[in-house]
Amino acid sequence: MLKSVRPAPLNMDMWLLVLLFVQLCLCSGYEGSGQYAYGDDEDWYSRRYKGTPWCAPIKVKHGDVSCRTPRGEHYRNVMGTRCKIRCKQGYEAQSSEVVCMASKHWSSNYACREIRCPKLNMPANGGYKCSDGSYFNSRCEFFCSPGFSLKGQKTATCQHSKVWSAGVPTCVDIDPPKIKCPNLKDKWAEPGKLTARVTWDTPEGVDTADGILTDVILKGKPSKSDFPEGLHKMSYTVFDRAGNKGSCRFTVRVRVRRCSPLFPPDNGYMKCDSDRDNYGATCEFKCTGGYELQGSAARVCQYGLTWSGTDTTCAAMNINVGVRTAAALLDQFYEKRRLLIISAPTAANHNYRFQMTNLQHAQCGLDLRHVTVIELVGTYPAQIGRIRHRLLPPGLALQLRLLLQIPQRSFQMVLVDKQGMDKQRYPFPITAAELFTTIDTFPLRKDEMLLQQEAGQTCQS
Repeated sequence: MLKSVRPAPLNMDMWLLVLLFVQLCLCSGYEGSGQYAYGDDEDWYSRRYKGTPWCAPIKVKHGDVSCRTPRGEHYRNVMGTRCKIRCKQGYEAQSSEVVCMASKHWSSNYACREIRCPKLNMPANGGYKCSDGSYFNSRCEFFCSPGFSLKGQKTATCQHSKVWSAGVPTCVDIDPPKIKCPNLKDKWAEPGKLTARVTWDTPEGVDTADGILTDVILKGKPSKSDFPEGLHKMSYTVFDRAGNKGSCRFTVRVRVRRCSPLFPPDNGYMKCDSDRDNYGATCEFKCTGGYELQGSAARVCQYGLTWSGTDTTCAAMNINVGVRTAAALLDQFYEKRRLLIISAPTAANHNYRFQMTNLQHAQCGLDLRHVTVIELVGTYPAQIGRIRHRLLPPGLALQLRLLLQIPQRSFQMVLVDKQGMDKQRYPFPITAAELFTTIDTFPLRKDEMLLQQEAGQTCQS
């Protein structure tokens, strides 16, 4: 029969050796390192060591940890252990310090997360490109759409403080719109005109940004206008919505074909329409009373810059006193001269002598008013007639008295206009001033005075 053998009781020294052995087997780490052989699975650690108030070992990716136990125990991660978390540059700890709780869990999450800045706003009419999104040290470069320019910093970098190094810039439209004007417009004036109608297509402006123009302004006459002779500077100006201005310039030139200038003939007048010497202008000529027009009465400036017709002159009237009738004599003055017929019974007649003396000093005024004086002196058959220094036959002088019903035996003056009308009779002498006042009221005389004023023809006396 076997007998049980009881082991000998262990003494105190042996118990200390056993406890030391177990402690060496269970723990191979060092205090404050944060490095443990059992990994970082808190649940696994809690299940295996249910009776031990330890938290799971801490392992920090992208950082390191430094722990301190309450009383410096040999056991690591005992309740009350405090661990400080330090993350690498570009990362931040969710908690800078954690404590091992009685629940065998750390007081908070201790992972190191990558630093991230707020998402940048997209600039209007532009955008940006980043090297690493919104994470730490990511460099974002801004750009603008065509036609816009960047105002502000061109780049921004995400900093450790979670703030971008620069704000979002703006894209502004500073480029002026573009506009192209028409080429030089060169036109010739039309016949008889000093202007030319010029037409062009209105240019269209182009905006390099949003393509919208707010206003187009023309400086000068619009298209399809009549431009006078000369050089005309024109310009178009356009504005975009940002107020930028673009402009272009062009020139309109109008030329007039001109003939060599004409001048009024001696003892005559010239009246031209339009501008006197331009293509299509017509010049009309008239001679003063007592002169006859020779050559062309009107001339036109032609396309080849030459005048039509022949040169115009005014020749002195050649009065034919050898005509047979008084009517034939008067016809020579029709529409050319006015007649002042002075009749007296004798050359010694007091009224006749006074009248002739008065008119002797008024020859310039008579010529200015186209007046020819005819003298009829004496009684039939001894009567004679005279036109200045040319004598009229007695028979022709008698016919004049009979035709105009002028008495032979008394003084009388008859004023006849250019149409052969008997305008005024005087039974007594009058002054030259009275005579001129009467003639100046005739309708044709008003036109004559205007022409004489333009030609500078006057009498001082």
